[in-house]
Amino acid sequence: MKSKKITKIICAAAVAAALTFSGCSDLTGMGGSDEDKSAAGEKTVAQTSHTEAAPKTINQPESNAKLSDARNTPAVRVARTVGPAVVGITNKAIARDFFDRTFETEGVGSGVIFKEDGYIITNNHVIAGAKEIIVSLSDGNTVNGTLIGTDEMTDIAVVKVDAKDLPVAELGDSDEVVVGEPAIAIGNPMGLEFQGSVTVGVISALNRTLDLNDRRVKLFQTDAPISPGNSGGALVNADGEVIGINSIKLATNGVEGMGFAIPINTVKTIVNELMDKGYVARPYLGVTIFDKPTAARYGYQLSIDKGVYVFQVAIDSPAGRANFQRGDIILNIDGKEVNSVADVRNEVAAHKVGDKVKVLLDRDGKQETIEVTLEEMPQPSNQ
Repeated sequence: MKSKKITKIICAAAVAAALTFSGCSDLTGMGGSDEDKSAAGEKTVAQTSHTEAAPKTINQPESNAKLSDARNTPAVRVARTVGPAVVGITNKAIARDFFDRTFETEGVGSGVIFKEDGYIITNNHVIAGAKEIIVSLSDGNTVNGTLIGTDEMTDIAVVKVDAKDLPVAELGDSDEVVVGEPAIAIGNPMGLEFQGSVTVGVISALNRTLDLNDRRVKLFQTDAPISPGNSGGALVNADGEVIGINSIKLATNGVEGMGFAIPINTVKTIVNELMDKGYVARPYLGVTIFDKPTAARYGYQLSIDKGVYVFQVAIDSPAGRANFQRGDIILNIDGKEVNSVADVRNEVAAHKVGDKVKVLLDRDGKQETIEVTLEEMPQPSNQ
């Protein structure tokens, strides 16, 4: 009889809701919006920059006075050229209170116009659950927005407004970014009352890896102040090129100046797929897997020293067709050790749909290698 490697210690209904595994990078595994977290009184380390709506104010026209070379800094030039392309995005959604009564919530984030006919980049968590999307342009006008596509795994979404000849931000090349160069953030900290705010810092680190809800993501780190409401806004270099989309900051005692942005080259790839088909095609295995932290989260105690435990296998999936079984332990993929859920996700995400991968399993104490052909992850029925 097979030895037990996972033991139920808490009755957790959440297990039934365990997600089907897929290879990906996810910036958002951040839970609900900041409004939800604030209402629940939770403290988070990775805090999404999404805040309650504030009264809208219209930016005052800039002075036409000629500036000296000393005053005409990169931040001034960026504010003039990129600032008009940064918008406010109000998310009107329906929520339920403790007594299951519905009420309307409203939160505000930021967005960046990248096509003059009204296409806007923002964060997925800014528009998540939206019943209505309202876009506030830099000239003070507000227009309704339509969601073109969204990708929860990278926290990117594209919104469209019915308008023409809008100011457009130039997208740069994030592969050319270097540590220490100026970084200028533009967005709506604390809501539309402070629309178009500009903050200045430097690029603190490249390819900073964060683990968020079992997903490992690579981001730019900056000390340019990023506050709730900046999500979806632009991180710009001194040449006026958008090099990243602001997403999260670390908010914990004693930590200052640690904001993070999604590199714009990553954003471009995601945006192209969203505009083409409304979603991003990714390979997946079709298993629900546990490492020790995720097992504990669902009320189980996992007793393995390495690898990840296969808790469930979807029959009509690549893993199901390759005869994966509950209780298998995945030790490596294509020769690379995997000891966490994030490790497996990253290895699968490094491949394309249709690729064949070799997975080393421990099954009942014996090791065997199974070849799996990766398939496209099924899309939710509402997409």
